[in-house]
Order: sequence, then C-alpha cells, then structure tokens
Amino acid sequence: MGADRRVLGVDPGLTRCGVAVIDGSPGRKVSLRFIGVLRTDADLPLEIRLVELERGLEALVIEHAPDVVAVERVFSQHNVRTAMATAQAAAVALLVAARRGIEVAVHTPTEVKAAVTGNGRADKAQVTSMVTRVLALSEAPKPADAADAAAIAICQAWRGAAASRLEQARAQQVWQAARR
Repeated sequence: MGADRRVLGVDPGLTRCGVAVIDGSPGRKVSLRFIGVLRTDADLPLEIRLVELERGLEALVIEHAPDVVAVERVFSQHNVRTAMATAQAAAVALLVAARRGIEVAVHTPTEVKAAVTGNGRADKAQVTSMVTRVLALSEAPKPADAADAAAIAICQAWRGAAASRLEQARAQQVWQAARR
C-alpha cells in the first residue's frame, strides 16, 4: 500500500461529461474531493463545445492538481454519432492531461464495474449504489455521469497502479520487439 494519489476520473461526453476527484490508493479508503458534470450546449458548434470542455477540465486540473487522469475507454456503440462525441470528449481529457504532464490511465467499462462492485457485468444502479457507499455519501451522485466518473476514479485508485505497471511492461515488450 502506497501513499494516496489524487485521481481525476472522467466519464467522457460532449453534452454531459462526468468528473470526479478523489484521493485514494489500493486497499485504502478513498475520499471525495469534487464531483460534478461539465455541460455544453448542443446548439453550439462542435469546436466551441470542445473548447468549453477543455476549459472546464483545465480548471479542475488547476484547482485539484491530480496525479493521474483516468478516462473511460470509448467503445464503438450502436449510435456512431454518440460514439464520436464520446471519443472527442475523451480526447480533450487526454490532451489536457498530456499538456500538463499528468499521467493518463484508460479503463474499460468492465474494469470499472469489476473494481467498484466486484462484478464486471454490474448495471448502472449497482455501480451508483457502490460509489455512494464507498464514498460515504448521504445520497447517490446525480446525474449518472457524475457517479460514473467517481467509479472510474475509484477504479484507478484501487487498481490503477498495478494496471499501469502491466501496461508499461507490455509497451516495453512491444518496443523491444520492434527494435529487433
């Protein structure tokens, strides 16, 4: 068990981007610093919405100084338009972190559900219930995007260090194989 790390969890979305900042580490209680949703107006041009999202994320990074930004991995969904908007929002979060030299972690929805509930196939209600319990909140975070961002941050705090080491080892293997 190491020292607590501050994690900014991001549930990417263009209209509603869930964000949560927690402090925690594997095997330890996590504490909530901030939870909310960054919103953009669907009537605005895409480029303006992306800039607004960037400004909101940048402000959170400045205020909370996370050690790592954890983002949910975007999977192709049935609605291509929704998947594109989600991917664009995720890219903005990655860009904000990279520009400031902050470690980035990406987790699949299954990883997040398994870390928080113990079941990779848990539904949204189960995830929200566990997030509420783990963070000792008096009521469930709303909207669901905020609860999802907290779940992503918790996943990173509890599992992220080991996952990051595995990912670095895999990357090193690929790099060495490419040099041969």
